[in-house]
Amino acid sequence: MAKIPVNRLLSRRKVLIISLSSLITFVLLSLGELNVLSYVIRTLSNQKKVIDIQKRTFRVGSKKSLKTRAKAKGIIYGSFPEIYQIEFERDRNLQSSLIRECAMLTVGCYWNRTRPSLETFDFTDSDYFVRFASKNKMLVRGHPLVWHEALPTWLSSTLNSGNAEQILARHIQTTVSRYAGKMHSWDVVNEAIDVGKDRAAGEPGASGLRQSPWLEFLGMDYIDLAFRLAAKADAKAKLVYNEYGVEYDRPEDEAKRQAVLNLLQRLKSKGTPIYALGIQSHLLGDLDNYHLDKFREFINNVASLGLKIMITEMDVSDDKLSQDIKQRDRIIAGAYEDYLSIVLAQKAVVSVTTWGLSDRYTWLSWKRPRPDKSHVRPLPFDRDMKPKLAWNAIARAFDRAPKR
Repeated sequence: MAKIPVNRLLSRRKVLIISLSSLITFVLLSLGELNVLSYVIRTLSNQKKVIDIQKRTFRVGSKKSLKTRAKAKGIIYGSFPEIYQIEFERDRNLQSSLIRECAMLTVGCYWNRTRPSLETFDFTDSDYFVRFASKNKMLVRGHPLVWHEALPTWLSSTLNSGNAEQILARHIQTTVSRYAGKMHSWDVVNEAIDVGKDRAAGEPGASGLRQSPWLEFLGMDYIDLAFRLAAKADAKAKLVYNEYGVEYDRPEDEAKRQAVLNLLQRLKSKGTPIYALGIQSHLLGDLDNYHLDKFREFINNVASLGLKIMITEMDVSDDKLSQDIKQRDRIIAGAYEDYLSIVLAQKAVVSVTTWGLSDRYTWLSWKRPRPDKSHVRPLPFDRDMKPKLAWNAIARAFDRAPKR
């Protein structure tokens, strides 16, 4: 945490009237090495919010599974296993918990796993998880068909304007056809928007699209092309555009929301076979500045386009929260409950998927590790597969959601 100069935050007049709690908050903000005390900063700077969370019991009325509670409201609850086949096969506790709690399983079909060379495909890992889901009567989501990351090394030296459409078409047709009739939905295009440069320049930008090999060699219409190819390969699968960074009351989130709406409107105007917007919902435990009106307006606008909304990768990072596990778990639970209470009020939201089920398996362990080196706790179950307050919070949100 960087030091903040006093003259940038406080005028002399403000110093005279500042409260004791604000003084303590300022001192803590000035001590960059005390990252682990950010819970205290949060408590002092947002007392009403934290007091509210501390008062909550997070009590639930029964031990019914999350999938059962969600189903009662016409919602699908699912998860992503976050590990490869070999490790998954060894963890019977995780398997049984997924079967008990989840109605849908997200299966990773990343290019760098499924396309080892231009001419070959390898579906060993994804085949296993699709079979596992089918055997246990779970729906399956495929993720993702088109992304600017997780690409095989051969692609950068091979792809050009002359062969890009052929390579993309073969990949989508081969992958989607393999699982035709078995997939509930596909994340067809993932994270195609980048508003960073446009925002820095103070301009909306021509498209808001991310610079990627697909945009470079195929132009703006690569997204529409991908959806049409997927629909042709499996007419029954629900096709989703998936994006992150639209939740908070920050300039970058507002710019992303507008860019997403612009993209969705363009796709709808072209007759693109898109079913839903996927909102990843990677939440920040130390940040709760949802602008309720703006975010509610955003999801309402998406729904008004005739699209469904799927919460596709939900978790809550705790890298800037207290070392105290009880305090940390309460804030994380509060983040789940508050966010889901907003999104589930919109009946176009048809599913909620957490990006992992157990704290033992989460990308946040390396993406947002804690400075105190303790284990992160972003998911409904702890590392021993015991339910946490986050499980209760999700259960309560499902119980209180309106029926679809």
